[in-house]
Amino acid sequence: MSGFDIGVAVLMVALAPCGWVCWRGRPEDRMVALGLTGTVQALVLLLVAAATGQSALASLGTVLAIMSTGGTLLFARFLERWV
Repeated sequence: MSGFDIGVAVLMVALAPCGWVCWRGRPEDRMVALGLTGTVQALVLLLVAAATGQSALASLGTVLAIMSTGGTLLFARFLERWV
């Protein structure tokens, strides 16, 4: 196993608490977990791209990072009605 594979495994394990908070947490905590999940998923894609040498995955990771930020802001705007 290379360092990239270990990094991907650690980040995939780090997604479990984020998923739990998104499922069971308070609305404010869900918003933070959603933003963190998007960031971690983008990092996973970038590490996989570096490990395999496929530039398409790096582009996908970059787009995911940008879109997850916008999605988190949209979710915060939607959540503003009930908080």
